[in-house]
Amino acid sequence: MQNELETARNVHVSALTVRRRLREAGLISRRPIKAPELTRAHKVARLRFARTHENWTIDDWRKVLFSDETRISLKSSDGRQRVYRRRGEREAAFNFVPHEPFGRGSKMFWAGISFNGRTELVSIHARAMNAEFYVENILQEHVMPYAPFIGPDFVFMQDNARPHVARVCIEYLNEVRIEVMNWPARSPDLNPIEHLWDTIKRAVRRYLPAPQNLQQLEYVARHEWENVPQPVIENLIRSMPRRIQAVIRAGGGNTTY
Repeated sequence: MQNELETARNVHVSALTVRRRLREAGLISRRPIKAPELTRAHKVARLRFARTHENWTIDDWRKVLFSDETRISLKSSDGRQRVYRRRGEREAAFNFVPHEPFGRGSKMFWAGISFNGRTELVSIHARAMNAEFYVENILQEHVMPYAPFIGPDFVFMQDNARPHVARVCIEYLNEVRIEVMNWPARSPDLNPIEHLWDTIKRAVRRYLPAPQNLQQLEYVARHEWENVPQPVIENLIRSMPRRIQAVIRAGGGNTTY
């Protein structure tokens, strides 16, 4: 804003003055909400999905298995880790946080939730999950056995990650006759399991004693996953009609979910 005033009106004011005027107008600095960048095509697809499911009831959403992957780190990765030090101790060795190489300090998990249950929390041991791993270790081992639990109207929700839309994956799902929801890209706000991942990650960070290695991290994550009350999952899925309406009101844009 300081630069724009200088360019548009040739008026120079300090950043402090800008902040003061904003504060006087009732505008207070807040952390922005993180959301995927959406192109017009993304917004059109999201709005189309919302319109298609606008009249779905909770009974309709009961038949869906919502799935997703997430990465959980041994050390907090939210950028808010703080240290307490005295003046002059900035460069002391104990004030540095070591940088962990990708994958060494974290573990990837997959899981699915539905109105009346959940799958196991699956630890993905492969360095990078490809389509073959996804078919053999996720779809065959966990999605297929779960389908009868929901019933003949079972619908599988997965996002548009590359392994999910690979030909071998699509062919397998067609072969076993599993209906896959046509999920719009860049729509984590529509997937209720995303909120559950946040809950699990916060619980892992609060766990005492804190996990010190990946084996302990996996144990703690499984423990927290298994102890999430099912009514919590039910409430997340009950929010689907509200999520759909939020997308419609946003014209396919990002929502606060």
